[in-house]
Amino acid sequence: MSERQRRLLIVEDDVGLQRQLRWSFEDYDVVIAGDRSAALAMLRSHEPAVVLQDLGLPPDEAGTTEGFATITDILQQAPHTKIIVVTGNGDRDNAVKSIGCGAYDFCSKPLDLDILRLIVDRAFRVHELEAENRKLKSQSAATLEGIIGSSEVMRAACRLVEKVSPSNATVLLLGETGTGKELFARAVHRLSKRRDGPFVAINCAAIPEPLLEAELFGYEKGAYTGAHKQTKGKIELASDGSLMLDEIGDMPVALQAKLLRFFQQRVVERIGGRELIPVDVRVICATHQNLHALIRAGRFREDLFYRVSEVSILLPPLRDRIGDVALLARYFLEQAASRHGRKIHGFTAKALKAIEAYPWRGNVRELENAVNSAVIMAEGKQIGVEELHLGAIGGGDALNLHEVRAVAEKRAIERAMSQAGGNLTRVADLLGVSRPTLYDLLDKYDLKKPAHVD
Repeated sequence: MSERQRRLLIVEDDVGLQRQLRWSFEDYDVVIAGDRSAALAMLRSHEPAVVLQDLGLPPDEAGTTEGFATITDILQQAPHTKIIVVTGNGDRDNAVKSIGCGAYDFCSKPLDLDILRLIVDRAFRVHELEAENRKLKSQSAATLEGIIGSSEVMRAACRLVEKVSPSNATVLLLGETGTGKELFARAVHRLSKRRDGPFVAINCAAIPEPLLEAELFGYEKGAYTGAHKQTKGKIELASDGSLMLDEIGDMPVALQAKLLRFFQQRVVERIGGRELIPVDVRVICATHQNLHALIRAGRFREDLFYRVSEVSILLPPLRDRIGDVALLARYFLEQAASRHGRKIHGFTAKALKAIEAYPWRGNVRELENAVNSAVIMAEGKQIGVEELHLGAIGGGDALNLHEVRAVAEKRAIERAMSQAGGNLTRVADLLGVSRPTLYDLLDKYDLKKPAHVD
């Protein structure tokens, strides 16, 4: 933890309590302020990760107006700061209100210093983890713009993109709907030597067969009724750049033969034309379908498959991206809050747990839609589990408690395995179970044990 990450700002006007709290947190870099203006000055000069703040601040020591104003000002200047509010004994209403204003947690007077120490330590740890996530997000954005994720499966996919992009190889992106295939296609283009050329995308499943041929290859004036002028196709328009054929598994078989000729000769012939037009274009294909199964069913040409899959990249579903769900949810929350002009500061602990436990059959697209809707409907400063409406997303079977619990249990084990580096004793401790129980859980969810057992 860096010096800044260990800095604790205490906002308290009682001199005696200031001394007691400084002594209690002597292993942190403690700075103290007695009122709002001093707190904001300390915030600017010291940039503390965590603020421990009394609600009764001068000139309103008997009330809470100044305390809530201080919370608001701190979060406006440093929205990632974790604020722990000190409230009066039994003052539940103001404690709840402070959380609604964006505070991280609260502790009631008289202070139990052991409990307060646990809350502060946890706040520093959460701040550190969120800072690491933001760093990873910025690193991902610097290399593959728009692609966010720190899980090993996502890092592996990004490494493949970085390797293949400088070549002219045809790339086939495979993955479920909503996994971000177009984002990866754009990343391939952006990292290629053709980055200054056009990026042209066409969805083969969204256009009827007669129109799809015209969209791809273009047509001459008078080629058919309504063809009033010569029109270039998408392939021609993408010359010197990249062409994305999205959902290529849905392309009609008859049109696949004409596309194969383009791959072999790198020329196109417009509908109604007789001229062969050379085109220099890099092709990136994508599909959510199993092309091998389509080949066996006679719905996809095997020779075309080998042309479009010089390099194949499998994009993982969101449920396999351990640790990425909460990171993506926070990113989408920030984007949606800015877009809709809402002051939403995060998710409640229960909401985050629900997000991580949910199967997300629609993957990243479903998650983005759920968070966007929750930001619009939220009434407080944080999104609660009720506003996510997870039971209504993706069908009625999402309400199956056995399935939700199983998904959550498996993910918890996977996260513990990742954090503990495969040390089963440490994994068992993190999960709060015995080693025999852990072995049963590994077998239950078909999870691989480490090569060596500690």
